[in-house]
Amino acid sequence: MNIRAVFICYKNLWLKALGLLLVALGIIGIFLPVMPTTIFFILALTCFTRSSPALEHWLLNHPRYGETLQQWQAHKVVPVKAKCYAAIGMLIGFIFLLYSAAPIWIIYLVAVIEISVMVYLILRPSTPPKH
Repeated sequence: MNIRAVFICYKNLWLKALGLLLVALGIIGIFLPVMPTTIFFILALTCFTRSSPALEHWLLNHPRYGETLQQWQAHKVVPVKAKCYAAIGMLIGFIFLLYSAAPIWIIYLVAVIEISVMVYLILRPSTPPKH
């Protein structure tokens, strides 16, 4: 077995493990309003696309999230509903952060990250292109 084959094997194992962790975080996000769900599934899909066709297929054909993930994969579409949920979740999380004993630099860092994420989401199309 050569070094390249070993590297690819380990890379695929790590990507599968990371993808499964992201799916678990997405499932937790279903029940916790301050955690987004879709972004974790999008990141998991990215991992599975590079490591496991079977897990990629499973996510793309999921009865609830499959269509959204297919639109993301094909056209980088983020539905308006997902954008709104992301904004509300980030706002709620940020309000909790403001009431915590977090250092001011953490508050500013989180604010910059959340604003950047929202700008990115707003700039993504909300519907697939018409053919």
